[in-house]
Amino acid sequence: IRQSMSKAGYPYDNAPMERYDNTLKTELIYLHYYHSDQELNASIDEFAYGWYNHARPHSYNGYKTPYEARYNL
Repeated sequence: IRQSMSKAGYPYDNAPMERYDNTLKTELIYLHYYHSDQELNASIDEFAYGWYNHARPHSYNGYKTPYEARYNL
């Protein structure tokens, strides 16, 4: 892990991660109740590796999934 070194008032290097965190919370975390940490972790793994990267299109990628955009599918 490397600390962000952007100047104060210029948080642009964190924008993609902030956007992902917002999507994770809005589309998953706030919609469900989790009984254990294991249940939460399994749900996040499925969201990140299944839904977000392989099934959910992104306007930034020309409405391709991140996986399709990365491997030019």
